[in-house]
This record gives sequence, structure tokens and C-alpha cells, in this order.
Amino acid sequence: MGQGQVPDAESKLVPARGGAHLDVKLGLPSFPVLMRALFLGRTVLAVTTLIQAALAFNEPPDEGADFARYVAFIAVITVVFVLAVTAYGAFVVFVRRSRPSLGFLQSQAAMDMLLVTALVHFAGAEQSGWAALYVLVMAMYGLLMPFRSGIVMSLFGSVLFLANASFAQPERTLGLGLWGQVAVFTVVFIFVAFSGHRLRAAALDQTQLETELEHVRFEADEILRNIRSGVLTVNSQGELAFINPTAETVLGIVAEDWYRRRIMPELAERAPELHAAIQSGLGGGQRVARAEGSVHRPDGRSFPIGLSTTTIQRETEQLPSVTAIFSDISDAQYLQELHLRAERLEAVAALSASLAHEIRNPLASIRSAVEQLAQSHRDDPDERLLGDLVLRESDRLSRLLGEFLDFSRVRASHFRAVNLLTVSNDVARMVREHPDCAPTIDLSVSGPATLVQADEDLIHRIVWNLMLNAVQAVKGPGRVTVTIDIPDAAELPRGSGLDQAVRLRVADDGPGIDPEVRDRLFQPFVSGRTGGSGLGLAIVQRAVEAHRGLVLVESLPGEGTTFTILLHAKMTMEEAV
Repeated sequence: MGQGQVPDAESKLVPARGGAHLDVKLGLPSFPVLMRALFLGRTVLAVTTLIQAALAFNEPPDEGADFARYVAFIAVITVVFVLAVTAYGAFVVFVRRSRPSLGFLQSQAAMDMLLVTALVHFAGAEQSGWAALYVLVMAMYGLLMPFRSGIVMSLFGSVLFLANASFAQPERTLGLGLWGQVAVFTVVFIFVAFSGHRLRAAALDQTQLETELEHVRFEADEILRNIRSGVLTVNSQGELAFINPTAETVLGIVAEDWYRRRIMPELAERAPELHAAIQSGLGGGQRVARAEGSVHRPDGRSFPIGLSTTTIQRETEQLPSVTAIFSDISDAQYLQELHLRAERLEAVAALSASLAHEIRNPLASIRSAVEQLAQSHRDDPDERLLGDLVLRESDRLSRLLGEFLDFSRVRASHFRAVNLLTVSNDVARMVREHPDCAPTIDLSVSGPATLVQADEDLIHRIVWNLMLNAVQAVKGPGRVTVTIDIPDAAELPRGSGLDQAVRLRVADDGPGIDPEVRDRLFQPFVSGRTGGSGLGLAIVQRAVEAHRGLVLVESLPGEGTTFTILLHAKMTMEEAV
């Protein structure tokens, strides 16, 4: 049983074995069972015929005793031959495990008919009750042979019955009574052959349907096991009837521990909204088309889910079963937040561009005036101190306005093939020379040479800001690792629109980012460290958004921070606009 698959007696698949299993529901035995019954029955008939022949052979001498002994001798030889053929047939069917041909079955049927005829002859001709064995033999071969072969065997049996009746009582004329008896036997034989044929055809049809049903169930089982949404079914008693591996992972439960057990109290603790939706279905048959909730797992993780439910009412149950489909929508909500953030940044950038220009001009005038005052050679030290302070602050404001203008001017304008590994190595060499990069920091770049269609200037700014932030966060001894790779489709956030992506990761083992700051990290003037302008990551966000990519951050206090950039492997300027 696959991981997460709950055994369900009602939906357990029963494989069809190449037609050997004719039909369980119709009650027909399998081919090996039929052949075993035929071989065993033939052996019993052969032994019975031998006994009857021996009795005939030991009868007191009379007028027809010699002929009877001759017939008994022929019968003994025939029975020995039949037993030898039976042994060979058993070897073919049970040892070599091969399917006998139609000719083999026809020869077996002919021998059985002859054997029954011999037994009827020695037991007292057609008045013997052994004549009913004709019908039994025809019924069994009717399940094994096509209809035409069954008709031939029926006529052959009628001929044998008539010949035996004439041979056993030569003084009896072939009157209307005998012909009527033969006709009745023939009709019965044909009816039995036809019935066997119809049963055989119905069994084969149902076997084919079972095979197709098995195939459909197998496909459905594979889909449910591999689907990225959780699927959970609760029966009318509130017991777990089915759960797929995704649902196990999302809820943090093990299927085998809860199968056929009341799971509703557990759901109430782990997923209250999911519990309420299922409960409304169990109690009143209500279906939930779309809703949102949350999951609180025992490992401490909590995240939002989207869910829907449907009900299934069985005739044998008063209350319906409920199937819930749900999935972790953390990625979807995060992507929505990214889009909203990008829209806000776009509005801020448009406003900041005009404000920066408006502020920069008077600031330049103020700085010029202060410089002129400083050149007046006033001896007052307080005035010189204030003048130097104004100049320093003017320079700081000028740098801040420059960064603000850089933030507002982020546009992807020149797309070409950019080697991410080359850009990352170039930036790493520059960062190692930066005053904020301590000599004790191990800065490494790894990954294959990977090309993306992008604006090289913006890619350079993205990598620069992330690397510089990382070494500034580490400060003392530590590691900053930059890795480049191509993620699998399953690793990409759902709904991201990234089919073929390139991934750039910048990870450090610094102090991490406070959760309160992390939620506002990409907003202008929000910094995760003291003294930061708060525009570096905002520029990264806008540069990545200009390439229709994603920027993700993972950070825990005391455990370091990882920034992940996802970019389209192939991107044109028209797609970026």
C-alpha cells in the first residue's frame, strides 16, 4: 500500500488475471478449477468403467459372454489410454501452465463422451442413470469452448447415445420412442451448450469490465496520491475513510493511525474551519464551495488553507459521507502580498521621483550657501562646527536622495543574455573590498554557469545589494554563501507563473531578522540593521519585479537569513513591460 493510502474494503482493487478468472460475481470457476474438475471426474469415470468392465468380464459363460469379454477388453485398453491422455493434459495445464488450444479441448471432450458412453453401456444402456453424465460433460465444456464447438459436441453425444442404444439392444427397433429420447437429449445438449456459451461470454465481458474498472481505479488512485491538494473523506460515523499523502503532510497525521477511527475531535484542534465545514456536511448535507481556514500542527507550524467540501449520500446510510479538498495557500497569499507590495512601491517610486527633484534643488542651494559662509573666515568655533554639521548632513541627504532616485528609476530596459555566475563572482570581488566586509567573513559563490535574459545592470544591483546586506549582517566571523541553480517545478511556488526558472540564493549565518521587521522588509526606509537606509531591499524588490520574478526571504532570529531570487530563464523586454 502506497504511503498515505488508507486501505478501503469497499474500493479495494481485484486484479483480473488474463481471463483465467472468469467471473466471481457470476459464480463461475476459474479455468484451472474447471480443468481440475474435468481431470478428476474423468479419472473417477475411468475407474468406474474399469469396475463395470471387470464385472462384465467375470460373468458366467453364456451365449454372448465371449463378445462381452471382448468389449470389456477393448474398454480396458481405452480407459488406460484415457488415463494417459489425462496425465498429459494435467501436465500441460498445471506444470507447463499453458492455455490449451481448441483442438486439445475438443479431443478431451470427445474422450469424455466416449468414456461416458462406455460407462452407460456397461451399466445398462440408455435406461441407466449414468446417461445424465452427458449433460454434465456438455455443461462443463460449454464454459470452455466456443458455441460452434459445443454444438458439434452435442451432436456427437447424441450419435453416441443412439449408437449405444442400438448396440446394447440390437433386437430393439429404432422406433418413435427411441428417436424421441434421442431428440430430447439432443435439445438438452444444445441448450446446455448454448447456456454455457452465454455464461462464458458474460463472464468474459464482466472480466473485461473489471479490468477496465481496475485501470480506472488505478489511475484515480495515482491521481489522488500525487495531486498537490489534500483529499480527506469522513464517513457518516465521523470516521476517517480515505486520506491522501498530501493531506497527511498538511495536517501532520499518519493515515494508519486514524483509519476507521473518529477523527473529528482531532480535526477540531488542528484545523477548526475544516472541521466545521465537514461537520456541516455530516449534519445537514451542506457543501462548501470555497472557504479559507488555518492549520495548527503539533510541530508548531501554522499556515492558511483553502478548502471545499462535497457530500456523498449512500442508499445504505442515513447520513452522508463528506469529502474535503484543501491545500496550503501560504504561497498564494505570499504572492498576493508581493503583487500588492509591488503596486505600492510603484506608487511610492512615482511620488519619490518628483519629491527627490524638488528637495534636491533647494538642498544644493543650502549647501552652496553654507560653503560660502564657511569661507568667510569667521573665528567663532561654534559657527564653524555648525557649518561642518550642515555640510555633513547635506551630503548625507544628497546621498539619500540619490538612492531614492535610484529606487524610483528601476526599469528593465536592455535585455540580453546574462551569465548569473559571472555577475555573482564580479560582485563578490567588489564586496570583499568593501569596508563593511570583515576579513573573517567567508564569502563563496557556487553553481553552474547559468544564462538568463535580463537587464545586466539591474541583475548587478540585485546581487550587490543582497551580498552587501549579508556581509553587513554577519559583521564578524561567519559565512555568506551564494548559490545558483535551476529548481524543479515542484519547488516553485504555486501560481507564480514561473515555468522555467533560475534560482539565486544568498544565505548568511548572521543574527537573523526580527519577525516584525521581516514583514515590512521590502518597504522603503525599513532596514533590518542599525544605520541602514532601508532602500537597498526595496530596490531589489523593484528590480526583481521588473523581470516578473520573485524574491523570497527566510529568516529566524539567531539562525541567519536566506534571500531567494527566482527569475524567468527566458524573458523578453516586451514580457517585462
